Amino acid sequence: MGDGTGGFQRRPTALRRRRRTAAAAAGCTIGQMQDLIRQLLSSLGENPEREGLLNTPKRVEKSLAFLTSGYRSNIDEVLNGALFTVDYSEMVIVKDIDFYSLCEHHLLPFFGKCHVAYIPSNRVIGLSKIPRLVDVFSRRLQVQERLTGQIAETIREKIAPLGVAVVMEATHLCMSMRGVEKQNSRAVTSSMLGTFRDVARTRMEFLELLQLSSRAGVMRPGTSANLECIAEE
Repeated sequence: MGDGTGGFQRRPTALRRRRRTAAAAAGCTIGQMQDLIRQLLSSLGENPEREGLLNTPKRVEKSLAFLTSGYRSNIDEVLNGALFTVDYSEMVIVKDIDFYSLCEHHLLPFFGKCHVAYIPSNRVIGLSKIPRLVDVFSRRLQVQERLTGQIAETIREKIAPLGVAVVMEATHLCMSMRGVEKQNSRAVTSSMLGTFRDVARTRMEFLELLQLSSRAGVMRPGTSANLECIAEE
């Protein structure tokens, strides 16, 4: 479409529309967000007008919109009807789901693996939807404990299984690159609901299956020791 000057107007791309929606949801325009980032750079003693930083506000705005996109995700749209009635009552496990999130205290990343298990009553979730659920809740400002519980509670709410278990193990940059500066430390959290909480044998079966992966080299060294600590609690 002509713009009256002999040129052409570009239709907003899907990415631009998402960025505008994200900024509107945050209560500011894209320009305002970029201005805030320029002010931050100045407060740090930098010159936001120098060559290497000229486009940094735009890049940071785009990055933050993606890293917090979970706030604007609709769980039902993510699942997209992938809930099925199936005659199956044994444990379903999806292991080693990579996740990346931002610590709400320092806005620094924490990242690692998520392991999800549930025992259906009469419905199952499409397997690819479980990593998508992990993404929805990890792409927010988070603490690992709440993140773990939100994943488990959502699965319980959507399919009412006999039990749900979620274990997350993560490296937190707020611990490794600042603060106590412990580069090899990892946090392990768990949420056990239903039969996983009430029946020790079911809980131990899940943890033992995760340990089998550790011995096979799928999970990072040291994970089985952490999971044993969880099992002994």
